[in-house]
Amino acid sequence: MMPRRILTLAAALPLAAPVSAREPSPAAAADTLSRPNILLFLVDDMGWQDTSVPFYETRTPLNDRYRTPNMERLAALGVRFTQAYACAISSPSRCSLLTGMNAARHRVTNWALDYGTPTDAPGDELLLPAWHWNGIQPDTVASAHNTRNATPATTLPQLLRTHGYWTIHCGKAHFGAKTTPGADPRAMGFDVNIAGGANGAPGSYLAARHFGQGSPQEVQGLEKYYDTDLFLTEVLTREAIEALKEPIARRQPFFLYMAPYEEDVRFTAGYRGRYDAQLDAPLNENETRYAALVEGMDRSLGDLLDFLEASPETVRNTIILFMSDNGGQGLNNVRQGTENRDQNYPARAGKGSAFLGGVREPMLVVWPDVVRGGTTCAQRVMIEDFFPTILELAGIENYETRQTIDGESFVRALRNPAALRARPIVWHFPNLWGETQDREEGYGAYAAYMEGDYHLIYTWQTGQLRLYDIRRDIGEQHDLAAAEPARVRRMARRLAEQLREAGAQRPAFRATGLPCPWPDEAAAENR
Repeated sequence: MMPRRILTLAAALPLAAPVSAREPSPAAAADTLSRPNILLFLVDDMGWQDTSVPFYETRTPLNDRYRTPNMERLAALGVRFTQAYACAISSPSRCSLLTGMNAARHRVTNWALDYGTPTDAPGDELLLPAWHWNGIQPDTVASAHNTRNATPATTLPQLLRTHGYWTIHCGKAHFGAKTTPGADPRAMGFDVNIAGGANGAPGSYLAARHFGQGSPQEVQGLEKYYDTDLFLTEVLTREAIEALKEPIARRQPFFLYMAPYEEDVRFTAGYRGRYDAQLDAPLNENETRYAALVEGMDRSLGDLLDFLEASPETVRNTIILFMSDNGGQGLNNVRQGTENRDQNYPARAGKGSAFLGGVREPMLVVWPDVVRGGTTCAQRVMIEDFFPTILELAGIENYETRQTIDGESFVRALRNPAALRARPIVWHFPNLWGETQDREEGYGAYAAYMEGDYHLIYTWQTGQLRLYDIRRDIGEQHDLAAAEPARVRRMARRLAEQLREAGAQRPAFRATGLPCPWPDEAAAENR
């Protein structure tokens, strides 16, 4: 099975004229005229090194493996963030982006799909908490069906829409379980939805296979492309461009989402059999298809940039944000090379893991006349930070949300990349991921905390606390916990305080039914 890679694009353009679907008040319409367009390009399962743009301090062989000229184009126009992070699994990141909440607070800590059905792997030692497997929901829901194991929230597109933006969603949504409002992006505040639903991946990326029609992961709404030779990435790009034509003509906003998965035959020939310096071997078939997916994603980015640049007035007033929702796959059953070492090198492990390979992301921002092109920024950013940042970019200051916002705006860093602020980060995964339970490589149930140069990883099942200096040891090979017990206790206390404040859930031991110790309790026991 190939790893999923889903392209997401979200954008917002100011609304100057009313449209039939929704008429804003005259005050709201007038207020949006001076606001920027905002385009968010979110990629699924893209590792921080799956690009020809380096996000490390030096260029690596992985950067030479991939061809992403349009990401290079963005980097030349804007700023590269070298300390960008997300959750290690897709749904938690996407729910954090839409709500501004940390996963510990919104409790959608694993991926969602079917109503009332947890997606955890079975485990003999842990009883897992009743996390919110039905996903996030619009803040208007009240029925027991829609609130059970779900988190109602005031969403980012809902707030943008309220303040005069026209919002379009295209591609993978993965916010709420089937049969709930959260499964439909339109219920979450999007004016337009193209192919978004509860599914976390397409049943097929091929129009010839009707995009998986009839399967649990079928992509709906693209029937006009059935029985053609088109790939889903290309179809969604076409739909995105068509969706943008009308709002741009009327100065309206939009949100778009896109997804590739199987072999993208437009680009595989350029990688098949090619020698790779890092692997010291030709790329195998899985890695060939993976690289082709990356280039297909990049082509979609380029097509959208070309479309925007055809309207100079539009592109001059458009802020573009590029991000991934979790790390690239780190397992050699779907990739090539030494498991958990080669795939996201020099970071360790991959998607699902607490190590950096599972959570470190490629991130780019273009802001014409504000961000200087070709620059880098070391400001630490977490996925929930996009919520307050996009609202600040949109000039939306006075708003209320049902939920507590954990995200912190990074607009200041955009204006001045040298103006860095401390940004501790909390990760929480009281779950068991289905693809591996290798605790040594950071999988399984864990919580983690990053502060300064240090990354603390706590394993719920064993009470183990591991500490790494990620500035000196980005591959996280040298556990400093025994050498720095005071730092471990201090960071464990801060992690536990954040988890308790957020109302985080924790697993319990199956043998006794007792909850696993909080990180600070485990640190005290280990003294």
